[in-house]
Amino acid sequence: MLVESPKTLSEEEKPSLKRTNSTINICHRIPGILRAACGGDLGRESVADTNFGDSCQQGALWSGVGGRGNALVGEADLTILCPVKDYIQLDQTSLPDGNLLALYQQGGDLILEYNDLVLMSTSLTWSEQMLADLGCIDLVEGAATRPEHPRVLIGGLGMGFTLKRVLELVGSPATVDVAELMNRVIEWNRTYLVEHNGALLDDPRTNVILADLFDCLGDGDTYDAILIDIDDTPDAVITEDNANLYTPAFMVLLRESLNPGGCLAYWMAIPSPRLEMALKKAGFNLEEYPMPSHKDDEEMPHRIYVARLNPPS
Repeated sequence: MLVESPKTLSEEEKPSLKRTNSTINICHRIPGILRAACGGDLGRESVADTNFGDSCQQGALWSGVGGRGNALVGEADLTILCPVKDYIQLDQTSLPDGNLLALYQQGGDLILEYNDLVLMSTSLTWSEQMLADLGCIDLVEGAATRPEHPRVLIGGLGMGFTLKRVLELVGSPATVDVAELMNRVIEWNRTYLVEHNGALLDDPRTNVILADLFDCLGDGDTYDAILIDIDDTPDAVITEDNANLYTPAFMVLLRESLNPGGCLAYWMAIPSPRLEMALKKAGFNLEEYPMPSHKDDEEMPHRIYVARLNPPS
């Protein structure tokens, strides 16, 4: 069904019409409120050409949407009627296996894409921040459980929102190591993302390591918290090598790298029984926290798994 333009809109405000009827990649961090309004998930073409904020507040209308989708891929017959903002590519880089990461800007938001799949954006950061809150709950400045000098390892820099929240929580002195595989992602955090997060990488507590997370463990360094936000699930990894992050060998490295009483936390796009099983087999006590993309969403598709070592018997 096609919805006519509201008569109150000026020529400049008249909506653009975008239509796609194909197999599409689904943005897994699109707010649930929009999924509910549209009767299903939105694809990358919708993300690229639609302003989710001001346009809908101005009274622009979404047409009926028939179709289905899940967190990663689906099919849709999508008709959208909404004012649009330019979707501008700022930069892109290739992963070691040839897959592409790209940074886009739309209005005031920055969007990180992987092979045209939206991984994250500066407007949807709640679950990334909660990864820090749950993983560093014992390290908060002023807490009786806080070590004299907390040490935190973050696997995956992304857009820096987990790092920002960790620095806010742990206070000083502290050391926050960040393992990031892609040099270009580090540079984006030093340039484009400074407007959103500040100069996080210049904080004296921050130590960015250009390396695979797997290679950052096992050298004798230990941490009070290890936070991992790299893949959607063990079955939907960004690079083939990331499969190593869910193996028994990696679980042993995690065990050996945690200080007594330390906390391990994984971010997952959707529930992951495979990760749960791997952690439990490695001897971790596990808690699962459903998470929304945005703090005001009712839907909670994401998961944060908080794991602690079982005490010795």
